[in-house]
Amino acid sequence: MIASHLLAYFFTELNHDQVQKVDQYLYHMRLSDETLLEISKRFRKEMEKGLGATTHPTASVKMLPTFVRSTPDGTEHGEFLALDLGGTNFRVLRVRVTDNGLQKVEMENQIYAIPEDIMRGSGTQLFDHITECLANFMDKLQIKDKKLPLGFTFSFPCIQTKLDESFLVSWTKGFKCSGVEGKDVVTLIRKAIQRRGDFDIDIVAVVNDTVGTMMTCGYDDIRTEFDQEIDMGSLNPGKQLFEKMISGMYMGELVRLILVKMAKEELLFRGKLSPELLAKGRFETKDVSDIEGDKDGIRKAREVLMRLGVDPTQEDCVATHRICQIVSTRSANLCAATLAAVLRRIKENKGEERLRSTIGVDGSVYKKHPHFAKRLHKTVRRLVPDCDVRFLRSEDGSGKGAAMVTAVAHRLADQCRVRQKILESLKLSREQLLEVKKRMKVEIVRGLSKETHAVATVKMLPTYVCTTPDGTEKGDFLALDLGGTNFRVLLVRVRNGKRRGVEMHNKIYAIPQEAMHGTGDELFDHIVQCIADFLEYMGMKGVSLPLGFTFSFPCQQNSLNESILLKWTKGFKASGCEGEDVVTLLKEAIHRREEFDLDVVAVVNDTVGTMMTCGYEDPHCEVGLIVGTGSNACYMEEMRNVELVDGEEGRMCVNMEWGAFGDNGCLDDLRTEFDVAVDKLSLNPGKQRFEKMISGMYLGEIVRNILIDFTKRGLLFRGRISERLKTRGIFETKFLSQIESDCLALLQVRAILHHLGLESTCDDSIIVKEVCTVVARRAAQLCGAGMAAVVDKIRENRGLDTLKVTVGVDGTLYKLHPHFAKVMQATVKDLAPKCDVTFLESEDGSGKGAALITAVACRIREAGQR
Repeated sequence: MIASHLLAYFFTELNHDQVQKVDQYLYHMRLSDETLLEISKRFRKEMEKGLGATTHPTASVKMLPTFVRSTPDGTEHGEFLALDLGGTNFRVLRVRVTDNGLQKVEMENQIYAIPEDIMRGSGTQLFDHITECLANFMDKLQIKDKKLPLGFTFSFPCIQTKLDESFLVSWTKGFKCSGVEGKDVVTLIRKAIQRRGDFDIDIVAVVNDTVGTMMTCGYDDIRTEFDQEIDMGSLNPGKQLFEKMISGMYMGELVRLILVKMAKEELLFRGKLSPELLAKGRFETKDVSDIEGDKDGIRKAREVLMRLGVDPTQEDCVATHRICQIVSTRSANLCAATLAAVLRRIKENKGEERLRSTIGVDGSVYKKHPHFAKRLHKTVRRLVPDCDVRFLRSEDGSGKGAAMVTAVAHRLADQCRVRQKILESLKLSREQLLEVKKRMKVEIVRGLSKETHAVATVKMLPTYVCTTPDGTEKGDFLALDLGGTNFRVLLVRVRNGKRRGVEMHNKIYAIPQEAMHGTGDELFDHIVQCIADFLEYMGMKGVSLPLGFTFSFPCQQNSLNESILLKWTKGFKASGCEGEDVVTLLKEAIHRREEFDLDVVAVVNDTVGTMMTCGYEDPHCEVGLIVGTGSNACYMEEMRNVELVDGEEGRMCVNMEWGAFGDNGCLDDLRTEFDVAVDKLSLNPGKQRFEKMISGMYLGEIVRNILIDFTKRGLLFRGRISERLKTRGIFETKFLSQIESDCLALLQVRAILHHLGLESTCDDSIIVKEVCTVVARRAAQLCGAGMAAVVDKIRENRGLDTLKVTVGVDGTLYKLHPHFAKVMQATVKDLAPKCDVTFLESEDGSGKGAALITAVACRIREAGQR
């Protein structure tokens, strides 16, 4: 009894000593967590290089686009074919996906061989053989009369340009078919089907069995002499280096090389080698699995070694068992390090504190090695403790995957058709834009005419501004700029002569909501309080200066300093103001304060102020345009056409108030259900219809309503409408500008949507970006059609063959949106080809314009007094 215990103890110690010796010999193959995290970090860097347009060519991890933009969501259904080609055999499958609340997938498949002469023949022979087998399969299932969607798994290095277009880079796995490398394999199989002519299929998708990881650099410090020897003896030296460290093709060979080297150094097999052990490929990866899987792994190691012509000792068998453990563990750990990098990337993309993710896994090493999967799972979870990772084995191979990609692509194609049909109503043809221009010109004439002015939607209001700056203006002027929830008070100093220029000082004040929605006295008392504060701030308390008042609301102007408010817009509801002269209301508030007096010389809107500001810089500027929160235009009209004001000579700036264009129904054929929905819930339903189609205040709401419609139809956000998406005003127009930025990747688009509380996939981000593009483009084109009508009217007024004119422009939508200005300008050029139009951005806002109008008025007044 004592003797048996001593013997057992002896063998345990012997085994322990031998394991320690192997561990010391292969210490560089045993990777610490610190090393694995460093590998993961390097892999992340290579991923980022692979994604970058400029760094992609030199990246070792190529991050090749697959154009698979969505995973199955459970709504896929239908019948699909799949081809799975990646070796000497290939499979043809029929996959039926039913959607009856619980998705069910049924598969039938058949395996066909590819003879060696075809593998090394021409591409035509190969693809004719594949289609012959496909025809045979369809005959057996009696489905040749159906045109079914097909997914093609083609597991060779390819450059993919579309979901259904993939160019073979180079053959591997023993294939040498001529005339295929550099060609699109989908085109080749389509041609083979056409040559047969007895069936037709719709090739929807071509995919790889995985996204190949091609490591070529950056890991030399963890590669061993055995890895280098494997690489030098491979068919592709210097390539796929990472794969050669982790995949089943090379694992057994790594063990064999270690055994040979240790034997040569007389650390194993008493220094003796057999021809079988020296033969490449004789120690298989299956042997590694068997040795590690058997309960008596030492005995299994003996069997394998004896098969290879070696007479091993107990210590040799223990060492072999340990070598297998070290090689397979390193493989699992390296695989885990790269997966950790991928999971970190996904986690950061989603901006989540804790990621929940499922990894689909296939492959013989993962499935058949007794410990690989467990080691992989354990290391991944150790390296990324803030990720909850589930590993799901693929039981049906890549053929089913190709069919599911096809099913997803089919679903997305159906959804895309529905989306495009909806968005089509927002896409305007050139003929439609010319019709908008024509209708705008009709409304302009109606607004100018005394007879039709009352019923015109484009009011063409006289501003009594009859000239633009000529450069002789000088003096100090105050200006107020009121057109939203904030307003500015400005001091503008105009100099002429050699030092001609404008010096400005200004301060911005908020208007509380209670003042916006209270009484007119409360609103104007607040404005005067702010003027008093500004004068004190500038050290000018008690000084009386001429004042220009930019008042950006619909008004009927009776003189340069008398303007009757027709209606509040932009959220204002102050009582006792509509129908009243705003200059009088301002003067009364000044008198109530009894601190100072001001000479209110001119009241204008922001559009006229913008024209005057730009007119100071460019004498050709005779048009003003605002495209921001709201939208409006003005221009210098011939006095003979301004029938509301007496006089035939000269010109007068006309405030178009074009936001109401279409209020009479003349744009109803262009308005969509989304325009109607936004209008219905606005503060002024049925009013300002043109403005609601083109201005910054409403574009975000149009987008939000489209997104809700798409989501209800299951076309977006997986059909789940979040509370945030239901919130009016959440989609500010500034987000449209950000989302449409050319330099913004989908990752950043998703970040914006996440900020808005909208969880999105990559495909969702693409759809949202498309919706933003369509809505903003329509707005720019409509604005361009309106402006084309204006400049053509000026040209026709003057009887000119061609007109050179400058449009002064202001507004956040025009200035900040990445494409709005360009699209609008192109539309004007296309619809008014006889007009040479320059667009000049106003740098100092409409407040400066009000001061310049005041300066011009003072100059004219002084000239008249002389």
